[in-house]
This record gives sequence, structure tokens and C-alpha cells, in this order.
Amino acid sequence: MTQLKEFMLLFRYEPSNEESSQEQLEEMHKHWGEFIGGIAMQGKLVSTHQLGFEGKKIFTNQSTEDGFHIAEGQIIGGNMVLKAESMESATELAKKCPILFMGGTVEVRDVIPMN
Repeated sequence: MTQLKEFMLLFRYEPSNEESSQEQLEEMHKHWGEFIGGIAMQGKLVSTHQLGFEGKKIFTNQSTEDGFHIAEGQIIGGNMVLKAESMESATELAKKCPILFMGGTVEVRDVIPMN
């Protein structure tokens, strides 16, 4: 049996001031549920988190600033840790992520255990 490794998916998207309709929100939740549920049913889901919209940035000089980091117009909206045989297998799972159909991106990273 192949030893599964852990990978983190980072979900990024461009923040928008436009409000989604109730139907759009329900459709989005349905797609996310199917995506996460499909990985969980394969026994490959470790954890997943959606990030809120409140935050603080702390700088090297210990000063702080309200908000969160925006890079290339995108913010990190959440993450998922999953198990896969390889980076390629994790990437194939990530290609089904609903954030891609919303104009966002997914970054797949290997996870190094802290022993």
C-alpha cells in the first residue's frame, strides 16, 4: 500500500464589493460541499478552514495593522489539508476546486511534519 503524504491547498480569490444573491450562495455552498465531501469520502480529508474577514498584520518592528495581506489583488480565503500519493495526485484533486470556477486560484504545497 502506498504511503499517503499530506498536502495543503491554499484558496485565493479577488475580493469583491458585489453581493451574491441567495441562489448564488446556495449554489456555491453546494459545489464546495461536493468538493470537500468527495475528498472526505475517499478518506483523504485531514482538515479544512474558511477564513473570516477580520484580521491583524504584525510587522517585524512589532507594530500592527488591521486587515489582511492582499497579494496580486488576491486574498487567502481558506485552506484544506488532504492526503495524496504525490504532488501530482494532490494537484489533480485540487483541479476540481470550486474556487477555480469563481476566478480564484489554488496553490498546492507539501506539508513537512514538525517532529
